[in-house]
Amino acid sequence: MTEHTKDKLASALREVGLDDMAAKAATGYYHDFLSPLDLPELTLIDHLGGAARANPATEKAILALQMRVMDGDFDATAAESEEWTQSPEGREAFRRLLGS
Repeated sequence: MTEHTKDKLASALREVGLDDMAAKAATGYYHDFLSPLDLPELTLIDHLGGAARANPATEKAILALQMRVMDGDFDATAAESEEWTQSPEGREAFRRLLGS
């Protein structure tokens, strides 16, 4: 089974020493479909920028991770998308979107 993208992101955040952000990521906080945020990817990019400025010793590694985020390395997979569309939340979103 493929590693869930939220877990892949959490691991990458731990690797650069951002354990608090990793804990959030593990819950889906920055995930395309699991996040309570309207724009989780943009929030993650912003948080990584702040973390880079606050951590000069690991700034390069954090900025490299930020580029991976921008390149889509942690975007939800097609399987994760399908899982969400079949969830109660996904079905409700489509119902509201389609007005039925």
